[in-house]
Amino acid sequence: MSLQEYKFPDSYEQLRAAEQLNKLRIISNELNLSEKSILLDIGCGTGLSRKVFNCNIVGVDPEPALLRKAPLHKSLARAESLPFKDKTFDAVIAVTSLHNVEDIHKALAEIKRVGRGKFAFTILRKSQKHDSIVTDITRLFNITDIIEEKADTILVQH
Repeated sequence: MSLQEYKFPDSYEQLRAAEQLNKLRIISNELNLSEKSILLDIGCGTGLSRKVFNCNIVGVDPEPALLRKAPLHKSLARAESLPFKDKTFDAVIAVTSLHNVEDIHKALAEIKRVGRGKFAFTILRKSQKHDSIVTDITRLFNITDIIEEKADTILVQH
């Protein structure tokens, strides 16, 4: 994501919304959450997950300008230090956000700590970190599905 996209949330949505919504729909179909489920969206940006998931969504993002637009419960936070108790969420998703974290090992440990068993990650294939992130995820999580989407690899644990 470019600095301009962080500073101008409307630009972010115009540039990224269609591709992000497609990935979110794939994940939604895979996770099959109920209306009572509690979902954590890591790197939620402007809250596009609200347009796809019909459940209780909490979003975290380190960028205040994006969070201000997010129409969901939200917290200004980084994936490496999530302000939630263990096993708080039925599902945790990270849609094209993990390549932006500073410490992937710490972020994945935090994601696993706060989740109860359903996880989905999308990793941008053109990211230089793609292979190492996918390797780290498959070591730490029991990935049941790997989907090669147009621009991302989607990894799911049911």
